[in-house]
Formats: sequence, C-alpha cells, structure tokens
Amino acid sequence: MLQKYIRIPLIARIIIAIIIGVFVGVVAPSWTWIDVLGQLFIGALKAIAPLLVFMVIMSSISGYQKGAHNHFKTVIVLYLGATFLSAVAAVIASYLFPIKLALSKSTTANGADAPKDLGSIMNDLITNIVSNPVSAVMKGDYLTILFWSVLIGIALQMASQTTKSVIQDLSSIIGKVASWIIQCAPFGIIGLIHQALVETGTDGVMRYGQLVLLLVGTMIFVYLVVYTLLVWVLTHQNPFPLAFWTLKVSGIPAFFTRSSAVNIPINLNACKNLGLNEKSYSVSIPLGGSANSGGAAITISIMTLAATHTLGMEFSIPLALLLCFLTAIASTGVSGIAGGSLLLIPMACSLFGISNDIAMQVVGIGFVIGVIQDSVETAVNSASDLLFTATAEYSDLRKAGRPVNIKAAVARANQAN
Repeated sequence: MLQKYIRIPLIARIIIAIIIGVFVGVVAPSWTWIDVLGQLFIGALKAIAPLLVFMVIMSSISGYQKGAHNHFKTVIVLYLGATFLSAVAAVIASYLFPIKLALSKSTTANGADAPKDLGSIMNDLITNIVSNPVSAVMKGDYLTILFWSVLIGIALQMASQTTKSVIQDLSSIIGKVASWIIQCAPFGIIGLIHQALVETGTDGVMRYGQLVLLLVGTMIFVYLVVYTLLVWVLTHQNPFPLAFWTLKVSGIPAFFTRSSAVNIPINLNACKNLGLNEKSYSVSIPLGGSANSGGAAITISIMTLAATHTLGMEFSIPLALLLCFLTAIASTGVSGIAGGSLLLIPMACSLFGISNDIAMQVVGIGFVIGVIQDSVETAVNSASDLLFTATAEYSDLRKAGRPVNIKAAVARANQAN
C-alpha cells in the first residue's frame, strides 16, 4: 500500500486531499481531531527545516571549489531586483485600484509586536545575525542560520575530505527525513483545510473581498508578467513553461504550508530534477527563503497604502518610491513562517506618519484574510526561488555559449518528478 501511495504524484495526492478537507470541513466541522493532522505536519516541517537549511548550506560551502560555476551573483541580483519590482507593482496597483478598509478600535493583531522603523529593523538584523547558532536552529531564525552555516562551511573547507564526507552524509540524511515528512503532506492538508474552514469560515474573508482580490491579482500579475519578463530578458527563451512548472511543483505545496522555509526540500528536489548545479541551488534555495520576498513586498505595500486611502491621505511619487525601497529591504528580513510579512506593516505605515494603533488594526485585518493572502504570498515567494535559481544558471550558461533548452529541461523534470 505504501508503494502504491508513493507512486501517485504528490500534486495528485494534494488535490485529492483538498477535496476531502473541504468536504469534511463543511459536513463535519465538529471533528476537531482532524486538525491535529495539520498541526503535526506543519510542526514536523518547521522542526526539520532549520536543521536542513543549516546542514545543506554548511555542506555546500564546505565542498566549494574555486572556479566552479555557482551563479550566485546572478541569483542575488534577481532576488533583490524582483523584490523591488514587486513593491513597485504593488504601489501602481494601489494607485489604480484604491481600497478603503473597515477599521475599528476592536481590531487587534493578537498582541503581536512589530518593528516601527527601518532603523530598528536593520539594527535587529545586524545584532541578531550573530546570535547563538544552536538557539537559531531551535527558534527557526533563518538569517542567523545562514550566517553561521556559511562561516562554518568556509572553515570546513580546510578540513579533511573524510570530515567533509561526514557533513555531506549528514546533510543527505536530514534531507531524506524531510522528504519522508513531505510525503505525508496530503494528510496534513486535510487537517489544515478543515481547521481553516471551521475557525475562519467564508464570512470573515468576504468582508475584505476587494482587498483580497487586489493582493492576489497583483501577485499573479507580478509572477506571470514581471517575473517572466525577467526570465525572458536573461534567457532569450519562452519563460512560461518554466514559470508554470515552478508554480505547479513549488507554488501549490507552499500555498498550503504557508512557509517558504518548510518548502525548501521540495525546491531542492525540483532543482535536482531540472538538472541544475547542486553547488548553486543548495545555497540559493535556502537563501531565497529570506532574500527573495516579492510576495511579502506586495503585501506590505498594498496594506500600507490601503490604510492611507482609508485615512484620506495623499502620497507623492518620491514617497511611493521610498516605500518601495523600504519594503524591498524589510522584506528580505521577513521570517520564513506563516504571516511573517504582516508584522512589518506598522514599519511601512510609520513612513506616512500613521500611528501604531491604526497600523496594528491593519495587521489585524491581515490575519483575517491571511487564509488566502498569506497562502498566495508564500506560493509566489517559494516558486520564484525555484524560478530565479534556474534562470540564473540558464542565463550564465547562455553567456558562456552553452544555452539550455528550457522547454526540454522542464519536460525532463516532469518525467523525473
């Protein structure tokens, strides 16, 4: 039975789980014990993801060889550039389709604390990045994990080949455990959907239907137009086969886990199926969990400007551009957990002089619509990690006179998957 289960494509199993989850959520909302499946699944992924990121990057850096093609420069440019362009698209969308929110004093953000300005954000990033690495793995502080894994990986370059082999074996073992957990995704999705329907229902989301449509519409536009345009410029090939494939293999699972960090194993496997350079993607994929946050930039920008529209405030083009830079920088520090971008909204609101009390009401609305907004945001972030990692390698190979047929590469990846 286990072999038959595994032979069914993961996407097919997820679709079946969606149908079952919706059915059970509507017919048997009192079956709260089903929610445990979702909690176990997310808990297991969140537990393994920090350790996986730490081991994968450390192993990859330790085995780095000078002269190897790793495509890091192109990847980083794509990550940062795409995040900024996402913020610009969000500002334009908010200008064309202004949304007003139903703010009230009773709206809260579950007591969450949020940063108030860019200075505090940068200060926290710089000081926290050198925190205890063991504590970082336990808490899932990915910027700290990235920092220490890179340093230790560099130091391990001077170690013996036997030591490097042990590290690589441990990394493979952790990756295997993560793949086992991912195979249980359909069961976890049943629990997640049931819990979402019971706790939130449809009424709470429909109150902010226009805001949801603007957020989701902008994210879809950015992925299918802005991102694909970047791919076309760098590869000179039709970008849509790769774009749709990344949405299928990475975006759909990320939509339900709502965490780019816990979706890393799926992206790593997808890169392997594409035949990409492991020395490149083993670092660029985990790095994308923090550095590539276009979806978060869209959320922060649109929610902030919705607050300005509600308060009747006007914003100039220079101020809007400053907001784009602000959100692009802040988004790179968004935690790889569900709802991480919402806590940066008060920081962006402070740029317009909006009080923290009102800003936290906007955050509260974000939690209400998070069932859809955060899921789509995570799907965009995670799928684009895969999209840009592949694009960077294909672009560098084209420049080196060794172009890759993207359509053929996707076809081979489908067969491998």
